Amino acid sequence: MSIEPGHIAIVHLTGRLVDGPESGEVFETTDVDVALETGVYHDHRDFKPLEFRVGESSVLPGIDEAVRGMSPGESTMIVLDPEDAYGTVDEDAIITVPRDELEARSHATAEPGELVESGLGDVGWITRVSDNQVTINFNHELAGQRVSFDIKVLESHAGITEQEIESE
Repeated sequence: MSIEPGHIAIVHLTGRLVDGPESGEVFETTDVDVALETGVYHDHRDFKPLEFRVGESSVLPGIDEAVRGMSPGESTMIVLDPEDAYGTVDEDAIITVPRDELEARSHATAEPGELVESGLGDVGWITRVSDNQVTINFNHELAGQRVSFDIKVLESHAGITEQEIESE
């Protein structure tokens, strides 16, 4: 049975950077064996297959599109441009704030790479620190980058629709 919108897809995937000096580096995997082989294993994380309903925008658009028409046991490799992955860099999501205000609020010394939380709960990281200002980037850390995903369909099945639930 090939996967169609509304079906539940259960997949293993491994994401890699495509461009730059870190090209080929794994940034995400659901497969514990891949995590161990590539050195991204962390014992505080469950490595298990990703399960999602196709067409519900619960995964990256490129992954959702790639599994359509695939069947259990099939594998594919896709390369996603930023628009189909983690988005383009939004310059408005990079802000500069007074250093003394940030340090007073966070009770810490501002350092590049440090994570900070906005008043709305968004998380960003400090990219630059001067004597009086701190620049914080609230974009996704992979925004603007092309990425690839190895996808293997483990299982799929027709999901129960809302109409079927309502008729029970």
